[in-house]
Amino acid sequence: MKSSLNGKVALITGAGQGVGQGIALALASAGAKIVLFGRTLEKLEATAHEVRARGSEALSVSGDVCDAGDLERAVASAGEAFGGIDILVNNAQQVPMGKLAKVTDEAFEAGFRSGPLAAFRLMKLVQPGMAERGGGVIFNLVSSAGVRWDMAGYGAYGAIKQAMRPLTRAAAAEWGTDNIRVLSLAPHAKSPGLKWWIENNPDEAEAFFRTIPLRRVGECEEDIGQAVVALCQPELGYLTGATIPLDGGQANFD
Repeated sequence: MKSSLNGKVALITGAGQGVGQGIALALASAGAKIVLFGRTLEKLEATAHEVRARGSEALSVSGDVCDAGDLERAVASAGEAFGGIDILVNNAQQVPMGKLAKVTDEAFEAGFRSGPLAAFRLMKLVQPGMAERGGGVIFNLVSSAGVRWDMAGYGAYGAIKQAMRPLTRAAAAEWGTDNIRVLSLAPHAKSPGLKWWIENNPDEAEAFFRTIPLRRVGECEEDIGQAVVALCQPELGYLTGATIPLDGGQANFD
């Protein structure tokens, strides 16, 4: 099914699997052209094949979100192939897990380089072009881990994800006059990592499901990707600067 996203161009980081792939496929089904960015070209090409099977165009750009040059190349490649970028999804990120005493400085720094710093760089790279094209939508993926009732084991992870939210608010405030909307998304979804955890920790997983009012984890395309498609529609054009919890009702971001 095509929609008002016909002809729009979306750049998605970490698009070779999981949530990034789900968002890419949902946007492609809605008519958007897709620029897939990630470290593993083989995975990107597999996603690109699926995008093309849905009748849309795809471009794979391999690179590391921690490398400023790779990000510049991705944005330039999108411009050369499709004329510019209308939708940016900052999805890819290395996240440090574990209690504070166990998280190394290197892991913590890598989380910031691949998360807030990469998003900061990409937002600044796409903003001029989006303004020239009459506007756009930027999504920064965050996490309900930053507002957990029990932060033990989630401090470093939550700190990095929470750092994305003020960037979202600032960009929304500064670029609203360019008709650029900026939103944070906090999804629970069946990424490869979460699938592994569920399969290997069934008792903990069952307890986790009971904390979600809808009693399930979201599907990458059907729940998270389709929500992104909806948020890109002109009918939601007055929504910006907010954190959208796509988590079955678990988190409280008030």
